[in-house]
Parts: sequence; structure tokens; C-alpha cells
Amino acid sequence: MEIIDIRTNVRDEMIDITGAVRKIIRKNGWLSGAILLYCPHTTGAVTVNEGADPDVVRDIIVNLRKLVPHAGDYQHAEGNSDAHIKTSMFGPEQMLIVEGGEIMLGTWQKIFFCEFDGPRNRKLWVKWLASSD
Repeated sequence: MEIIDIRTNVRDEMIDITGAVRKIIRKNGWLSGAILLYCPHTTGAVTVNEGADPDVVRDIIVNLRKLVPHAGDYQHAEGNSDAHIKTSMFGPEQMLIVEGGEIMLGTWQKIFFCEFDGPRNRKLWVKWLASSD
């Protein structure tokens, strides 16, 4: 297993980690199979979305704040209930196909680490699942 260390800077943030994932694939010589990206934090997530236009990330964050506001009818004492809800909406993992040593992403797609309770130091676990063909 590999680990990507991520430093987030603000409460709600989506960080493009595509390059870091590609670097791990190249470093290990992984050619054909799949990688599992897993966030072991209850207020962080992983998603794939458009990375060409930064307005997409901005729109996601701004509208998530409207859908699940920081202040609300929450009983969780830590003050980060919204972050737990947002994480559940996205999920802690992504499984991606690797073929010919490349992540199989669409033209505009990037991999994002989603922070909903930052700033923090985070870890993302990367597990290789080799192909049997």
C-alpha cells in the first residue's frame, strides 16, 4: 500500500491529486489492473469530476455549503456535522482502472481529495489491485 500525504488549507476544499496518483503508478510500474483510493478520515472524501474548468470545483463547494450548511440543527458536539454529511454524500473511496500504466480517466476528469473540515493534514491510502488477464 502507498500513502499520499495531503495538507489542506481551508475548511471546504477540493485538491487535484491526479498527478500524485500517476506518480505512484509510474514509481511502482503498475501496468494493468485497478487502484483503490481510500480516505481513512470521516470528514474527507475522494471523487472524480471535471478538472479543466476551476469553476466546476468552485460551484460544487459553494452549492454544497448551501445544501449542507456549517450551522444547522446538529447535535454532534465537535461542530463539524456538516463535514460528516458531505463526506457521506461523496464517499471515502474511488476505484479506478489502470491500463498501459495510465489511469483511465475521461478527457476532462481529474481525481480530487475533498476536504470538509480543514485545514488539516490528511492521508490517502492507495492500494494496487493487479489484473489477472
